[in-house]
Amino acid sequence: MCGIAGFSTFSMNYTEDAGKWYPVLQQMNEVQKHRGPDEENVYLTRHCGLAHVRLSILDLALGQQPMTRHLGNHRATIVFNGEIYNMPTLRKALEAQGAHFETTCDTEVILLGYLIHGIDYVQELNGIFSIGIWDETLDKLYLIRDRLGVKPLFYTMQHGTLIFSSELKGILSFPGVKPTVDREGFCEILGLGPAKTYGKGVFKNIREVLPGQFLEFHDGILQTRTYWKLESTPHQDSWEQTVEKTRYLVTDAIKLQMLSDVPICTFLSGGVDSSLVTSVCSSELRKQGKQLDTYSFDFKDNDINFKSNAFQPSQDRPWVDKMVEYTGSSHHYLECCNTDLYEYLFKAVDARDLPCMADVEASMLYFCEKVAHHNKVTLTGECADEIFGGYPWFHKKECFEADCFPWSMDFSPRTMLLKDDVLAKLPLEEYARAAYHQTIAETPVLIGENPEEKRRREISYLNLKWFMQTLLDRMDRTSMHVGLEARVPFADHRIVEYLWNVPWNMKCKDGMVKGLLREASKGYLPDEVLFRKKSPYPKTYDPAYEELLRKELLRVLANPSAPLNHLVDAQKVNAFMQCPSDYGRPFYGQLMAGPQLLAYLLQINYWMEKYKVIIDL
Repeated sequence: MCGIAGFSTFSMNYTEDAGKWYPVLQQMNEVQKHRGPDEENVYLTRHCGLAHVRLSILDLALGQQPMTRHLGNHRATIVFNGEIYNMPTLRKALEAQGAHFETTCDTEVILLGYLIHGIDYVQELNGIFSIGIWDETLDKLYLIRDRLGVKPLFYTMQHGTLIFSSELKGILSFPGVKPTVDREGFCEILGLGPAKTYGKGVFKNIREVLPGQFLEFHDGILQTRTYWKLESTPHQDSWEQTVEKTRYLVTDAIKLQMLSDVPICTFLSGGVDSSLVTSVCSSELRKQGKQLDTYSFDFKDNDINFKSNAFQPSQDRPWVDKMVEYTGSSHHYLECCNTDLYEYLFKAVDARDLPCMADVEASMLYFCEKVAHHNKVTLTGECADEIFGGYPWFHKKECFEADCFPWSMDFSPRTMLLKDDVLAKLPLEEYARAAYHQTIAETPVLIGENPEEKRRREISYLNLKWFMQTLLDRMDRTSMHVGLEARVPFADHRIVEYLWNVPWNMKCKDGMVKGLLREASKGYLPDEVLFRKKSPYPKTYDPAYEELLRKELLRVLANPSAPLNHLVDAQKVNAFMQCPSDYGRPFYGQLMAGPQLLAYLLQINYWMEKYKVIIDL
């Protein structure tokens, strides 16, 4: 896994002033060094500069980038962040077509595939990726992102120059790019956050290559092309066939994503998703005489402070213990204390370049850092709930019928703390509702589908485009910020394509949440784990943590120069902090309630201060 960056223009020759442009590339590498601490290199030609930092996973000795190859007179250079899981199969096919390889890495497979087949070769890739290809012969730059957006890829245009980077900080390091946030940007932060509209970078004029698309930049003209999208078709398979195909697709994706020249591990919560990934990985490694490393996460003293509720019915530890015994893994229990959790709130902003999922994201960053001391690659159970319908909002009547994002049913926390003049300038609720309706309108329709199934499909599409993307962004930034590669087998596009058209009465067979996945997992998990009621990623219930947040927020509000004071009304916030800790239902997802709102405000203040945000309201 790596970080990529670069720039291109057709109005100048970079090599004539190389002494100016090499340092720019080196700076773009420097700010993303965490994504690739093992190696870094740059490439500069007349109309393009490319930068790359590398986390060595495959072909540790020879897989350096930027990588240049030629086929006859056709010459191209690539920077690549990700993994191509069907690389061995693609390599054999290219060798049969006369390709000669100098390495064993997937980077070279992509590049030679491009030189032989052209840009459409991207459709052959099964993996997670953001790719920049400079075609020196055609004088073109391609920017390509994987089908589901697992790997990030941002870009902007400035005075005819296309600038791109894995992370926002790479673009912000380019000369002349200003960290301006306008009304639209603040609507993203305050009206949708910690989510953001797909394709937008929050900072003014910065955008993101959409999943399943690539950009082509040639002679100053930027064009967008879609190479993959979901299609709605009738589901023809019987229940038995659906179970068998689901079982194959999921287990095959897990096995493919074990591809690595360094040891792998898994995150294990004791839930169905991570337990299935762990079981398959453990079984495969056992055949090689190896033992799988597993990790679980919790908060210090949560056994004392935990309170069962509708969102988190049980603690994870007993279920983790069952899976460790079942799989024989070498397990590591990790805990986070209040002090570390608070400190990592701000490190999480550094990782995401935006305010994020508060302590949910901060704790993930903390745990990833601990895991990275021992492993470079981990497999996780992320994305199964979005694909198989595991979240409460797939099932609750009020969510099913709501004309809004079902994970943000209560909009009041987003507005009740803001200054009146800010509210007058920012149409937050209208902005969020417009974003919601745009996605509903984009949902692929199946002609003849009844209204209830049509609505199920809309909710599924909302989850894939929004909630899943937020969690994928969280997973990428928190892992890559500490040099850990996190893989998400459930985000294999074959699984998403197939499950997209499986009807709800099969996904939720006999009313069982994720009944299809549970049925497909039989034989891999003990029954008590297989039928465990869903419990999401843990959060702290320690009242001392909330008190820590209150004290810090009061300190910030007492500082007239604190950026947050441009947005919130101190009296409203003070009144809010007198309420009971949960303040009603979560304002985002299942975990972000009152304490997380306080933490989110602190993150906004830190972000505006650290990034020197220029407010343009």
